[in-house]
Amino acid sequence: MPLNRRKFLEKSAVTGAGVALAGAVSAPAAQAAEAGRGAKRYTFTVLGTTDLHGNVFNWDYFTDKEFDDKNHNDVGLAKVSTLVNQVRAEKGRRNTLLIDAGDTIQGTQLSYYYAKVDPITAEGGPVHPMAQAMNAMDYDAAALGNHEFNYGIPVLRKFEQQCDFPLLGANALDAKTLRPAFAPYSMHCLRTPHGRDVKVAVLGLTNPGIAIWDKANVQGRMTFPGLEEQAAKWVPKLRSMGADVVIVSAHSGSSGTSSYGDQLPYIENAAALVAEQVPGIDAILVGHAHTEIPEYFVTNKETGKQVVLSEPLKWGQRLTLFDFELVWEKGCWKVEKVGAKVLNSNTVEEDPKITQLLADEHEKVVAYVNQVIGTNAAEMTSAEAPYKDVPIIDLINHIQADTVKQALAGTEHAALPVLSQAACFSRSARIPAGQVTIRDVAGLYVFENTLEARLMTGAQMKAYLEFSANYYVQTAADAPVDPAKLTNAGGTPDYNYDVVSGLSYEIDIAKPAGSRVTNVRFEGQPLADDAKFVFAVNNYRANGGGNFPHVAAAQVLWSNSEEIRNTMIAWVKAKGSIDPAAFAGVDWKLTRNGTPVF
Repeated sequence: MPLNRRKFLEKSAVTGAGVALAGAVSAPAAQAAEAGRGAKRYTFTVLGTTDLHGNVFNWDYFTDKEFDDKNHNDVGLAKVSTLVNQVRAEKGRRNTLLIDAGDTIQGTQLSYYYAKVDPITAEGGPVHPMAQAMNAMDYDAAALGNHEFNYGIPVLRKFEQQCDFPLLGANALDAKTLRPAFAPYSMHCLRTPHGRDVKVAVLGLTNPGIAIWDKANVQGRMTFPGLEEQAAKWVPKLRSMGADVVIVSAHSGSSGTSSYGDQLPYIENAAALVAEQVPGIDAILVGHAHTEIPEYFVTNKETGKQVVLSEPLKWGQRLTLFDFELVWEKGCWKVEKVGAKVLNSNTVEEDPKITQLLADEHEKVVAYVNQVIGTNAAEMTSAEAPYKDVPIIDLINHIQADTVKQALAGTEHAALPVLSQAACFSRSARIPAGQVTIRDVAGLYVFENTLEARLMTGAQMKAYLEFSANYYVQTAADAPVDPAKLTNAGGTPDYNYDVVSGLSYEIDIAKPAGSRVTNVRFEGQPLADDAKFVFAVNNYRANGGGNFPHVAAAQVLWSNSEEIRNTMIAWVKAKGSIDPAAFAGVDWKLTRNGTPVF
């Protein structure tokens, strides 16, 4: 009786056995030329994607038009599929593997629609568009990303069932048994013309930050130990099982840093540390950091061997190619050389096989996001939000504060003033004057964060603002100010710069980080250190994301499972109209020696 591959994978995930089998495939003799003194040689290519974030089409659902950015990148699996087809045609289909490094099912309105509006978990529900596309492209394996857990474990498990390839996570453990909750690895056999197959192991590692960022979904159910620890456990096992080549697909950046400080004893961006500390790895497909690294070599401390890392740019903008050259020595295959590069998806057209496959799903989502839900009195944009107090960010804070006030009405904390935080998630967000659609509001809040209320003091809020002000590049009082060079100091992303409503304050960018926030006032009076406030804050920040001080340890007064984005959509629907005059104001500004910058 033949082995049912999907049933075997599901059983492996439950038992922790974790073995995902791919049947042996043969390679044309022409693909493995013999060179030198009759040495047996074989070459093959591993193709890699990461951080696809629900992008199938080269389409921006928030602007309702083809995706474009200042570098004219393209996005989506339909583009990547064309590149994959070209490489397979060149290298020989049987000499290639296609893998991913995670963050697959969250990020666009397409992926949101099939998690929340027409969920894949419903009885007789649809197949997730990402599963359909990746199955059609014949992916061999994919690591779990942290955003896979955003919609809860049931959605993730359903997606896993719908995939024809394994979802890997050697460091995603069942909290009770401490056994793998997903397949740790997959093993693939590539048939050579020389008699002995090449066995390629793919070890999947995910991000320990899941324990913080999706605490509500995983606490008590799963635990996420460090990447280095689990790689050190599994790589020797894979070698003992006969793996000639070991590839790690890691949803973890290469910088060795963490965005949540010392709250967990594990490093968020640990891919380079894994290469450096764990012997036996040939290559690492890097994810999570949303940066482009075509080829990066790390020397393993124990063996002195060079390990190649590569991270293709997010959303399907790039495709990594690892090219392996093997030689037969002393009765086994040895990796003689491996290099990496990336291909740009803007060089090709979309694969019609993929676009036709999901045309109906695409049209449903376009219709959904273009539903009119209200009107707006005056246009609001986020173009200047990183350095000015603008109405469109005030809108987020206004809705959050209003929601928390209503939630706490009648409770012991109802009389406390409510402050709120918000960040600029997209510099291209725009809510036009006139009719307002779902996509207008959704484009302002592109993450699936939920809302919480925490108890904070005046002193804690001052520290919070001071930490946020690290976002600015120190600029002397007499130096010219270029807004394009003023922000993102030390690589701080826009989403880690919070503005706070309910207080007024100044940020002196001429001063060094740590001593910038001045003139902090509440209702016109200097902010007292012992004053108490309710702080409306998203769950990412409340759980430690960004490593802002005090908030993660603050008392929880209320929390909500509804996404802030949906709360905003419902608020606009209920009000029927938006009037910036009712909530917009200049509560904060940048200064230099007391003189406003703008």
